[in-house]
Amino acid sequence: MTDFDDDPLGPLDPDFAAQFKRDDRRPPCQLYLISPLEVGGDFPDRLERALAAGPVAAFQFRVKGIDQHKAAALAEPLQRICAAHEVAFIVNDSISLAKRLGADGVHLGQGDGDVAEARAALGPSAQIGVTCHDSRHLAMEAGEAGADYVAFGAFYDTTTKPVSHRPEPVILSWWSALFEVPCVAIGGITSENARPLVEAGADFLAVSGAVWQDDEAAAVRAFATLLA
Repeated sequence: MTDFDDDPLGPLDPDFAAQFKRDDRRPPCQLYLISPLEVGGDFPDRLERALAAGPVAAFQFRVKGIDQHKAAALAEPLQRICAAHEVAFIVNDSISLAKRLGADGVHLGQGDGDVAEARAALGPSAQIGVTCHDSRHLAMEAGEAGADYVAFGAFYDTTTKPVSHRPEPVILSWWSALFEVPCVAIGGITSENARPLVEAGADFLAVSGAVWQDDEAAAVRAFATLLA
């Protein structure tokens, strides 16, 4: 696997990139929620309010530093809420936890296993996403391996995780013009700064802090207005 700090394709040349436009035949951009790290306490109620407030395509269960038994116990009520709202339940990082839960899919970072491993464990219908940072090369590798989506970012400053990659929105245009596999924009996205990413070609906006740091229902409604 290529070191993701060194994309052999290099950055998109602005003059070259200008030819790429979002393909309007693609489905409209949708909202993809990512959980906060703390999902106990009243979080199931907050998730219920968020999913009831507007359309959400997927929810990613993302916790760190706890064993799989505890993670599964935290995930199960959230998974039921997602199922009731017909929202895909995606597990972050862990193929084994996704398999244990019978999740709809898994999201893989660059060090979390590969697409073939996930496909073998989770089956042909699982949704498998791959973090590709700002690398066109990694995204093409993921697509060729059978990923169901690729994720680019962080596009904006975020407190969710350290930021060492900062793609330009045009990478979404380039991808959506050339490949059918959906692309996800991630990193510091709010309803106020998301429009350039939607217009560039994002198929999904992956959002965490903008929803969970305040009124989750109001935040989802704001994204619903943006994406309508």
